[in-house]
Amino acid sequence: MLPDATHMGTVYLTVSDLKDSLNFYQRSLGLQVHWIEGDSAGLGAGEVDLLNLKGDPDAVPLQRGHTGLYHYAILVPNRKELAHVIMNFSRTQTELQGASDHGVSEALYLADPDDNGIEIYSDRPRETWPYEGGILNMGTYRLDIQGVLTELHGEDSTWTGMAKGTTMGHIHLHVRDTVEAEQFCGDILGFNLMVRYGNQASFMSAGGYHHHLGLNIWAGRGAPPPPENSVGLRWYEIIVPEQGDLDVAVDRLKAHDVVVETRENGVFFRDPSQNGVLLRPEYATR
Repeated sequence: MLPDATHMGTVYLTVSDLKDSLNFYQRSLGLQVHWIEGDSAGLGAGEVDLLNLKGDPDAVPLQRGHTGLYHYAILVPNRKELAHVIMNFSRTQTELQGASDHGVSEALYLADPDDNGIEIYSDRPRETWPYEGGILNMGTYRLDIQGVLTELHGEDSTWTGMAKGTTMGHIHLHVRDTVEAEQFCGDILGFNLMVRYGNQASFMSAGGYHHHLGLNIWAGRGAPPPPENSVGLRWYEIIVPEQGDLDVAVDRLKAHDVVVETRENGVFFRDPSQNGVLLRPEYATR
């Protein structure tokens, strides 16, 4: 299996208007622009890049009924930081699509200007996660927004942006078949199954986390990949601790006839639904 310290890295997106997207991500999400090179930019919370945006004014708008990104999920360090995000959404009149309590976490949902799905969430302490019969009970309930806001204790809610320590918590994907996707991510990549919602969605992780990957068929069973020049997900990163961990994973991929492309900072491949993945060791940079 993948090492316990495996985690998610940068998410690479195509957007239709880089300037518009940078404005949204800075103003509404409080992310910093780490760098801009031509039609691309990296954003985060002052440390590693959480997002890599590539602007393409000719990109095909996001279309329903395809595999690809359901949402990427930015994990803030604690509940108080989630409260700051809520207050900033109010100040900037950023539209929310949902707000949920999942038992293991508390989450806000929205979309960027190209309708790429976004989750921003904070985790509850792992020792409080609900289990039933040894199985993680990751439900969906109404978020107590007022309860989250009490974390601010009435103090000045001036916010300078996403806090240091903010990371990419998980990626949730549209796939063409959950059984196929679960087998690929489990038997080949080495993630553990944590929760399964019938034949509709599966949630997988390394190290007992509630999920690093969500896999669903809500775009339709057998959904095709989006056009190559579409806005949306280009690929996402899975980060393993050491080069040796990468080597083991690559051997498994090749043993299952997965086409692997060596890149400067890791290896690139596509899952059976044609979602792109860059697998790299911790020390490698973009």
